[in-house]
Amino acid sequence: MKKPLIVLVLLITSIAIVSAEKWAGADDMAEDAINKINPDYQPWFSPVFEPPSSEIESMLFSLQAAFGALIIGYFLGYYRGLNHA
Repeated sequence: MKKPLIVLVLLITSIAIVSAEKWAGADDMAEDAINKINPDYQPWFSPVFEPPSSEIESMLFSLQAAFGALIIGYFLGYYRGLNHA
């Protein structure tokens, strides 16, 4: 009975800690770090496609992750099925 309580406490604590932080992607964090080190840095190239909003960017990232997981899951299941047939 103690395990669900521990999980609940960890979940609430992690949500409380993370909600105080600003949500940012790794690209934004890397860009901020580069600008702190060298404020005069100029990127070598610009993105081919820039999503109109962060919500669309998140949606495209989620779709990419789901599609990749679908492909990996299909092939893992397919090869497991070949071995057990």
